[in-house]
Amino acid sequence: QVQLVESGGGLVQPGGSLRLSCAASGSIFSIDAMGWYRQAPGKQREFVARISRSGITYYAPSLKGRFTISGDNAKNTVYLQMNSLKPEDTAVYNCGAGRGSWIGDYWGQGTQVTVSS
Repeated sequence: QVQLVESGGGLVQPGGSLRLSCAASGSIFSIDAMGWYRQAPGKQREFVARISRSGITYYAPSLKGRFTISGDNAKNTVYLQMNSLKPEDTAVYNCGAGRGSWIGDYWGQGTQVTVSS
């Protein structure tokens, strides 16, 4: 099995930035891609971004370049750089991982991101 541990969430003002990290351990050979989902209060969970072992990325089109996903295979870690944050970005952000392009086989516990003035 794979274990995922997120970090980096917190409180930030509108227009600010945060960087989330997700470190994977365990059966790392089972992971082909990692990424992020988020769920805002009262809303459905939505896809944010994913990255493959080869570095291919895919983003939710609505983010319009504000978020950047990156990875370090040697550290088995993926990052989410979030810039120009808006109150509507407030959500619990969950790291996911899996085989192929699927990042729903394994899940982290989640980290809270709150954007408020």
